[in-house]
Amino acid sequence: MKPFKSGIAEQLEAYVAYRRNLGFSDKHFRSMLRPFDRFMKETGFSIHQLNPLDFMGFKRSLKLEPRSINAIIIAARGFFDYLIRIQMLEDNPLRDFPLQRENAFVPFIFSPSQTKRMLAAIHRNIRQNPKHFLNDLTVYTAIFLLAECGMRLSEPLRLKNHHYRKDDGTLYIEKTKFRKDRLIALSSTVIQHLNNYLAVKETLQKESQWLLPAPKGGQLLEHRIYAAFHQALDDICLKCQRRVIGNTVFGAPTPHSLRHSFAVNTLNRIRSREEDPQAALPILSAYMGHRKYRYTAVYLKFTDAKQRQQLLDFSIKALHDI
Repeated sequence: MKPFKSGIAEQLEAYVAYRRNLGFSDKHFRSMLRPFDRFMKETGFSIHQLNPLDFMGFKRSLKLEPRSINAIIIAARGFFDYLIRIQMLEDNPLRDFPLQRENAFVPFIFSPSQTKRMLAAIHRNIRQNPKHFLNDLTVYTAIFLLAECGMRLSEPLRLKNHHYRKDDGTLYIEKTKFRKDRLIALSSTVIQHLNNYLAVKETLQKESQWLLPAPKGGQLLEHRIYAAFHQALDDICLKCQRRVIGNTVFGAPTPHSLRHSFAVNTLNRIRSREEDPQAALPILSAYMGHRKYRYTAVYLKFTDAKQRQQLLDFSIKALHDI
């Protein structure tokens, strides 16, 4: 973990610790404070000297997309609020500081058939020799849960044995984003796969507290998921780059895309039954662990993978015609 290097490094560390004690993760938060720390080191300013005009130059120096710039400004604003709270400052120089207008973001959406092809490619890559079979099957199972249950990437990796309730076919997901817990019901397909996986695990590996353990019994790491996922995209020729066209960002496929795809494809199935997807939002929101169901409502904008691709193709053509 890289330390802060400016004259306010001690206060920044105290702020990160304060947030951690409140239950917030500092996994990515430190990286959002680091450009501000670098700015303070390069300019030599003290926190009592700063004014909004100084931050205009700071904002112009950030060669990032508007969304990233805003995240950095908001992190610094929160830091100043903390200094006011501990009575080191009286005013927040970023209180009324204008944020950048953010680009619209269109996530990559897997169609149901693309999801099946991707999972099949990962399954084909499971090595059959005893040394690697369980490890590769574990990675496949984690990605399978992302696709079939709309989980966040960290969620299957943090599952412990007791979180799977075989008798009632549920998974208990504990203290994930926003420190929320939730219990999700599993489809018969997921239950069957988990039961088969656990039978193999019981035969081939010593006891581990993790439902989906790493090779030596510890916690499975994210880089194993990314490696298998991107290899599968190469195998099925579905890999593509992130594109910024005008004020719209078209996301590249990532493991988190499976969560977006689960939501969109679920709402699409409801629509195909001539039912109202709007009525399903509170249930889908609870299933996915959203803090407010209006966050789930965003998925109503993305009808399916085909329309997303049509929008991308149209945007590229329009850019070339200019």
